[in-house]
Amino acid sequence: MTVTSQPDQHSSAAAPDLAQLLRPVVRESSVSEVAKRLLDHLSAGDIRPGTRLPAERQLAEALGVARSSVRGALSALDVLGIIEIRPGSGSYVREGTSEFLPRAINWGLMLGQRRTQDLVEVRTYMEGVSARLAAERASDEDVARLEEHLRHMRDAGGDVTAFIDADIAFHLETARIARNTVLSDILHSIRALLQVWMERVSDIEGTVSGTLCEHDAVLQAIRDRDPEAADRAMAEHMRMASARLRASVDGSADGSADGSADGSVDGEA
Repeated sequence: MTVTSQPDQHSSAAAPDLAQLLRPVVRESSVSEVAKRLLDHLSAGDIRPGTRLPAERQLAEALGVARSSVRGALSALDVLGIIEIRPGSGSYVREGTSEFLPRAINWGLMLGQRRTQDLVEVRTYMEGVSARLAAERASDEDVARLEEHLRHMRDAGGDVTAFIDADIAFHLETARIARNTVLSDILHSIRALLQVWMERVSDIEGTVSGTLCEHDAVLQAIRDRDPEAADRAMAEHMRMASARLRASVDGSADGSADGSADGSVDGEA
């Protein structure tokens, strides 16, 4: 049976063919398994904002699961702001890709989503290359800008948003200093990952002090124009940041939609 999404009568969004999505799940169903399937399709960018998803009954029949599993998955996605459940009308894709991506990454981390794990792994290796090249190519003015970003991180105090913004700016500045347009474009393209990463770990004990210390080591190596030390310092930062991310994900697992989502984030260190 092929089931298609229904467009909102007040929206011009075209309804995509969900035949690929709506296949029976292979193993015993759960809320998290259904959420994974829905998230994977939604994050592919094939569904426009305002598109109405198939009804619970249709999703349940096509996926071969109980309606309660579909209902739980949709509720979880609604809480995350990915879809909007309108009583008496249906479930609609809430917003565009640029706003949806951070939430998709966040949910993907909790579910152990392979695509999200790959993004984490790419970031780990790209940051090391970025730091190495920055140490080779930095001017005094470049170092001064990095020092300013680190100073903003220190001055943020309890302002989590300001700290995260300065942290991201430090990494993007490092990529700019590397003077490799491809590398810079890649790191800019996964800025949403950097944002979600820091938001998730901001309440982990030791995150602020550890992050400051690790960034200071990276800055010192770049200031010394020492590529090997910069690579090592960034690798250590990525190792510790990945450990904090795992701690955050593991801590969220018990609060996931059905309490049994896979919290592992393999391969990010």
